[in-house]
Amino acid sequence: MEQKEKIILTGDRPTGKLHIGHYVGSLRRRVELQNSGLYNKIFVFEADAQALTDNIDNPEKVRQNVIEVALDYLAAGLDPTKTTLFIQSQIPELCELSFYFMDMVSVSRLQRNPTVKTEIQMRGFNGESIPVGFFTYPISQAADIAMFKATTVPAGDDQEPMLEQCREIVRRFNNIYGDTLVEPNILLPENAACLRLPGTDGKAKMSKSLGNCIYLSDSADEVNKKVKTMYTDPLHLQVNDPGHLEGNTVFTYLDAFATDEQVARYTTDYATLQEMKDHYTRGGLGDMKCKKLLMAVLQEVLEPIRQRRAEYEKDIPAVYEILRKGCEVARAAACETMDEVRRAMKINYFDDRALIEEQARRFQK
Repeated sequence: MEQKEKIILTGDRPTGKLHIGHYVGSLRRRVELQNSGLYNKIFVFEADAQALTDNIDNPEKVRQNVIEVALDYLAAGLDPTKTTLFIQSQIPELCELSFYFMDMVSVSRLQRNPTVKTEIQMRGFNGESIPVGFFTYPISQAADIAMFKATTVPAGDDQEPMLEQCREIVRRFNNIYGDTLVEPNILLPENAACLRLPGTDGKAKMSKSLGNCIYLSDSADEVNKKVKTMYTDPLHLQVNDPGHLEGNTVFTYLDAFATDEQVARYTTDYATLQEMKDHYTRGGLGDMKCKKLLMAVLQEVLEPIRQRRAEYEKDIPAVYEILRKGCEVARAAACETMDEVRRAMKINYFDDRALIEEQARRFQK
């Protein structure tokens, strides 16, 4: 289907506060896109219903984190006058579209989705213990995207298999019922270091459960403490030893956050980050000096975020009101799409006057 409007949709599961991996992976880009003026509509949502698929016995965890994530969104710079912020569970039409999409995907296709495989392994599910809702979340995610006719989904590279499955579902729907929905494209971070920021311990993923996160809401002292204990190069035992950049979390973070202007401003020896890297690899540069630069850079990035969060925390009812209004806007858009979907699928029985009149004539013969 040809889509004239440029629409963004993206979101997060409210299972914990957002961390700097979320920020460089997607959140920072969302703010830039919001302020670019290039998109007609921007939808950012909290996937609370999806979060419940593997937290069904702990709904309070999701309930409490809805406000935490909303505060992180606003603190990071998302503007509710430019971006529609909403909560997934408050849009019942998403369940309906997911139900129809389930008829278009086989079990074997879901089993081949590498993102689903990885998530299942991470959570320790085995074949018969996988919740159906969790197993089918690529379908739910496809409904989220298709419902708002998103042309662009800012996300990390781990979400590419999910976007491809969404495109498959939309393509099949349109082939069967006619052009109705839009195939989305993924928008990856431009900086390769931002694709998947590792945890502070050097593990592949930053995760609350692993205790290796720096949160957007962490205090300055907490950030500095976490940076001081960050994983670097285990072979760099003495200052004069040649250092290695690959797998060195400090330099991965500097690649993701630091500009050359900041390097020159916060150090006296280097005009660019590359100059610092060169010194480190040939030896003679200690890890703590690199960590001090990272502390300064992160504080510069995070302090405005902390300040905005503190202001929003003063009026939590107002934050819930922002979400409520966003849900109203999102539901109106969802209702429009579902009207089109029902017409295409020919299940809009009571709105189809031609059908009613045709059936009336048939039975009058």
